[in-house]
Amino acid sequence: MSGHSKWATTKHKKAILDSRRAKTFAKLIKAIEVAARTGGSDPAGNPTLFDALAKARKNSVPSDNIDRAVKRGAGLESGGANWETIMYEGYGPNGVALLIECLSDNRNRAAGEVRLAVTRNGGSMADPGSVSYLFARRGVVIVKKNANVTEESLMNVVIDAGAEEINDLGENFEIVSDPSEMASVRKALDSSGIEYDSADTPFLPTVSVPLDNEGAAKVFKLIEAIEDCDDVQNVYANFDISDEVMATL
Repeated sequence: MSGHSKWATTKHKKAILDSRRAKTFAKLIKAIEVAARTGGSDPAGNPTLFDALAKARKNSVPSDNIDRAVKRGAGLESGGANWETIMYEGYGPNGVALLIECLSDNRNRAAGEVRLAVTRNGGSMADPGSVSYLFARRGVVIVKKNANVTEESLMNVVIDAGAEEINDLGENFEIVSDPSEMASVRKALDSSGIEYDSADTPFLPTVSVPLDNEGAAKVFKLIEAIEDCDDVQNVYANFDISDEVMATL
C-alpha cells in the first residue's frame, strides 16, 4: 500500500472527531474555487470541479458555502482570492521524502509557515527537484468494500476503463490509473452502480521507505503539523507501513 493512501485512510477515520474541521472546510472550499476558475463552473464538463464538489459534500461542507465557492471561482461573485499552486519539497524522519502542495495568495507566508512546521518536527526542507522525482501524479479512486464489491468484480468493471491496478487497503480498495483515465474509471463505476468514496489525482511514490512504530509516529506527527498550515492543501510522503505497525498506531 502506498504511504499516501494509508495516511489518507487513517486521517479519514479521525476526521469526524478532529477539532480542525474548519481548516478542512477551508481547504476544500479553496480547491473548489480554483477548479471553477481554471475549468468553468459546470461540473459536467469540469472533472476536477466534479471531484472537488464530491469531496466537499462527503465532508459535510454546507451547500451554501459550496455554491458561493463555485461562483467566486467562476467570477460570478466577488471575493475570490488569486490562489497560486506552490510545491515545496523536504525530508522527514528516517529519510522519508515529502511533497507539500500549497494553494496560497501569499507565497512568502506559505514558505515561512511550511518551513517552520517542517523544521520544528524533525524534518528539513529540500531544493526543488531533489524529491519530486520520487513521485508521479496518478488517478486514485477509493471504493469501500462490501458483500457486492470484491477485487475481482471491481477488476471486471474498471480495467477496460483504463485502470492499471487495484490495491487492497483493508476496508477499501484503491483503484490506480493514469490521471487522464480517472474520469473513465469513475464513469464505469457509476454505470455499474458501484459507489466510490473519493476520486483524486495525488502524487504517489515510486519508491517507498519502510517505517517501524517509532518512525511512523514521528512521520505522522510531522505530516499533521504541516497540514495544520492554512496554505497547505496536500502532503505526500513515500513511507510504507506494515499492517502490524499500523494496528499499533
